[in-house]
Amino acid sequence: MNPTDRAEELNILVRARYPILYILSWEERRIEKILGTVAEDRRKKLYGWTITDGLTRLDGYDVTPFDSATRSPIRALEAIASSNESALFVLKDFHPYLDDQQPVAEHPVIVRKLRDLATQLKNSRKSLIILSPLLRVPPELEKDITVLDYALPTEEELRESLTRVLRSANEISGKKVNLDDETREKVLHAAQGLTCTEAENVFAKSLVMTGGLDVPIIIAEKKQIIRRSQLLEYFPAEEDLSKVGGMALLKEWLAKRNLAFSERARKFGLPEPKGLLLLGVQGAGKSLVAKAVASEWKLPLLRLDLGRMFSQFVGSSEQNMRTVLRLAESVSPTVLWLDELEKGLAGVASSHLSDAGTAARVFGSFLTWMQEKTDPVFVLATANDISILPPEALRKGRFDEIFFIDLPTLEERREIFAIHLAKRGREALNFDLNRLALESGGFSGAEIEQAIISALYDAFETNRDLNNEDLLRNLSATMPLSQTMERQVSALRSWAQTHARPASRPEVAYAMPELGLRRMEL
Repeated sequence: MNPTDRAEELNILVRARYPILYILSWEERRIEKILGTVAEDRRKKLYGWTITDGLTRLDGYDVTPFDSATRSPIRALEAIASSNESALFVLKDFHPYLDDQQPVAEHPVIVRKLRDLATQLKNSRKSLIILSPLLRVPPELEKDITVLDYALPTEEELRESLTRVLRSANEISGKKVNLDDETREKVLHAAQGLTCTEAENVFAKSLVMTGGLDVPIIIAEKKQIIRRSQLLEYFPAEEDLSKVGGMALLKEWLAKRNLAFSERARKFGLPEPKGLLLLGVQGAGKSLVAKAVASEWKLPLLRLDLGRMFSQFVGSSEQNMRTVLRLAESVSPTVLWLDELEKGLAGVASSHLSDAGTAARVFGSFLTWMQEKTDPVFVLATANDISILPPEALRKGRFDEIFFIDLPTLEERREIFAIHLAKRGREALNFDLNRLALESGGFSGAEIEQAIISALYDAFETNRDLNNEDLLRNLSATMPLSQTMERQVSALRSWAQTHARPASRPEVAYAMPELGLRRMEL
């Protein structure tokens, strides 16, 4: 929706005499500009209210018909009710007076006054607009308030911001910055998800730092947005699939979708991948895969902790989920990582008994978003315990595919030993990888890594280098999870045989004669 469409939408609502409009946005200047267009078209005056100034004119006229007593929200509503003017009244940051979880002393009176005012406004030429970055609608006003989400600017609005910054830079420095059409489009695409204010700030920052508009500088600004949200974590892309041992079938699936977010794929008729669910035993490498996918596809990786979504205040959890999804979409294309999904959803099945159904509603809104989303956000979820996940999470259409990551095969264990030894500055060929792979049967990748670390401590303590005996000794001293939780692992494997695709190729059996290994196909 471009600025003209937004102005037209507001124009229609004002003409239809919708009594109270609630606009969600951080940017007062941008919204005031749109409201000014509507007021001028309808030949209405435009007033604004703040707790600091009370009611004042916003349309450029130096007229203040209201006194300072209107700083009080109740007095302001009374002044609006008694006004006979044809006008739009904008209440800025009015949400604290509507919060029924932490109400101010006047909360009941303000809510009642708004309900009275809503009836009166329907028969007048006045409209009331609440402008706030936070949504707070008390139940009593749900039928009287119409919510409009103008949180993020359109590309056209960002284009206007870019033009403003370039014009200002030219006037101040006298140096004109020329952008060809391709560069301009890249800059605007990189700025998607920023507010106009944030975009103008980072455009100016780039001009100061480089004398031009640098796309990486603009993208880096999005990391700040993610950090400020406190609901998502940004992970740098440091791993790649070469650091992941085994999982050949999963790697093939990912490699085919390496260019799935490109414009060439769109022209070919391919949709963006929706997501992937990785099931498996603990320590099998699911989290490592999530990090490697983002690196391989050259996309930002955002980690969502579902536990952070839930707030003690009614309605806040749902708002947190909406904020997170909007934020992920704003920095798309991106990989959204949900680690150990079952822990975040542990209370869904019984939430109607414990939290008034909050967990079920939050999860339901997330599933709906997964099904309906159009922005290129690839959801990569991992889970260890399939029994806790609700059936609707596993339905086709939520994820493109469900992969089961089993304990590594013998060949994969060889590869894992080689990767971790090389990671710690050791030449893998100096170790008996065949013997180590055989002795680590039933070990997960994480358990193999920990055995190597423990062996390094042993060698370091005696002031010598790591050797094969150190590794074998620590392997024999370790009780793998596949033995301590044998029943759970067997149940997960049994479920995966009919419900998921294997991430690895079929197991191969080995015998060990004196001169080495001999393969025997199962």
